[in-house]
Amino acid sequence: MTFQITVQPSGHQFPCDEDETVLAAAMRAGVGLPYGCKNGACSSCKGKVVSGSITHKPHQRRALTEDEEEKGMSLFCCALPHSDLVIEAREVAGSGDFPVKKMPSRVSTLERVAPDVIVITLQLPANEVLEYRAGQYIEFLLPGGKRRSYSMATAPGQGAISLHIRHMPGGLFTDQVFGTMKERDILRFEGPLGTFFVREDSDKPMVLLASGTGFAPIKAIVEQMRATGSKRPMVLYWGGRRPQDLYMDALCRQWEQELPNLRYVPVVSDALPEDGWAGRTGYVHQAVVADQPDLSGWQVYACGAPIVVESAKRDFTALCGLPDDEFYADAFTTEADLAKP
Repeated sequence: MTFQITVQPSGHQFPCDEDETVLAAAMRAGVGLPYGCKNGACSSCKGKVVSGSITHKPHQRRALTEDEEEKGMSLFCCALPHSDLVIEAREVAGSGDFPVKKMPSRVSTLERVAPDVIVITLQLPANEVLEYRAGQYIEFLLPGGKRRSYSMATAPGQGAISLHIRHMPGGLFTDQVFGTMKERDILRFEGPLGTFFVREDSDKPMVLLASGTGFAPIKAIVEQMRATGSKRPMVLYWGGRRPQDLYMDALCRQWEQELPNLRYVPVVSDALPEDGWAGRTGYVHQAVVADQPDLSGWQVYACGAPIVVESAKRDFTALCGLPDDEFYADAFTTEADLAKP
């Protein structure tokens, strides 16, 4: 059976099969609902069901609490309709501008930039063009129908893309990257995916917040802003447990020297004495709160572990006056995250 989904306030409508999630149907119809992980872990697709009936597939309770569900909130990546629906969601302009493709790629280089981080550069087919927005991600297509998602760390239009891969011991894909993968290997992927990219209809100053390899899409965004000559003020906060986790610190410091509209603030939470760290310490989102007590006129683009993203949104909106709809995020979820209740 097929149901009709109506999105408020846009009025857009699209059909959704009873065994299909609202998000999947919206993507198929070219309706730009926001999303990230597509697995019920990051809460990027959260919206309200104004009328109609749904059930949710398994998801993490931190992404949608029981109290929120009772109030009609929904994770549309997990929502299966049982009737026609009217939903409330903030649509993302431009999210459907570029086609999602499946294509092969060749591993061009493998560079270990930290003890547990490798940068993979993929050469794309000469006869293919991958159009995307800086900040989006791809999904590797693995045996057995498995998929693994990684953000592109390079701005569009370069003929190659780079990805920052952190080793997760026991991980289906990362064990391969850190063990058997070699240059010239062929990898298949699908993309571009995700709605984490700069909203170009605004000239507000931006906080770019990254933790760990959440730096990858932030790097692409900075490169894209630089390439287009944008003058929007940007403050980049990059957090890691130890200085070695800020594996492209020198590049960020170079940006700060070359881009008058960019300031860089590295933050380390658990430096050891032998690290000799003399910079900012603590949690990276708390450094933003200390430096930017009034975010009412800003936009925030945050990427990293779910706990970092959730803490940042909570504190920026509650303590710094950031409008809820000016917080844009991509929470990096692992298979271990998805396995949690």
